[in-house]
Amino acid sequence: MTSTTTDFSALTGTYTFDPAHSRIGFVARHAMVTKVRGAFNDFEGSAIIDGNDPSKSTVSVTAKAASIDTRNADRDNHLRTGDFLEIEKYPEVTFTSTSVAHQGGNDFEVTGDLTIKGVTKSVTFPLEFQGSAKDPFGNTRIGFEGSTQVVRSDFGITFNAALETGGVLVSDKISIELEISAIKSA
Repeated sequence: MTSTTTDFSALTGTYTFDPAHSRIGFVARHAMVTKVRGAFNDFEGSAIIDGNDPSKSTVSVTAKAASIDTRNADRDNHLRTGDFLEIEKYPEVTFTSTSVAHQGGNDFEVTGDLTIKGVTKSVTFPLEFQGSAKDPFGNTRIGFEGSTQVVRSDFGITFNAALETGGVLVSDKISIELEISAIKSA
């Protein structure tokens, strides 16, 4: 955690996520011996930031479930079926913040409603502010990074297969990783 204090008042405004420079990823344990990493490649997000009172800030994100990408077409196609995301019936994964809390320094907690496969649960993302900069096009950019864990069975995603050696094929705990670059609206 960073302990530097930043004046966030200059950051007040509306921001749009830059998908070309952001990542919404996940990690699942596979066969209890390794990790499979993936991401949603098609998503949009926005944030309204109140730098003077971060508790008045809001965040919303929508990812297209069909854009799931683990670098393996067969696995991705299976993840799109009813065993996992059931994209025909539930085409989007969404997150809408319910609270933003400044934890000190550059650390924040964003709590909100995460909806996967039609099930909504409250999830908290610890996020670290990575800084702000003017890009070569004159845009003000900000960055945040963080991760949290969810239990996929809480969202009705229960497919699994037992292994001969004990254990299961896919972990129930899934890490969600965020690396966000957002551009301030003019």
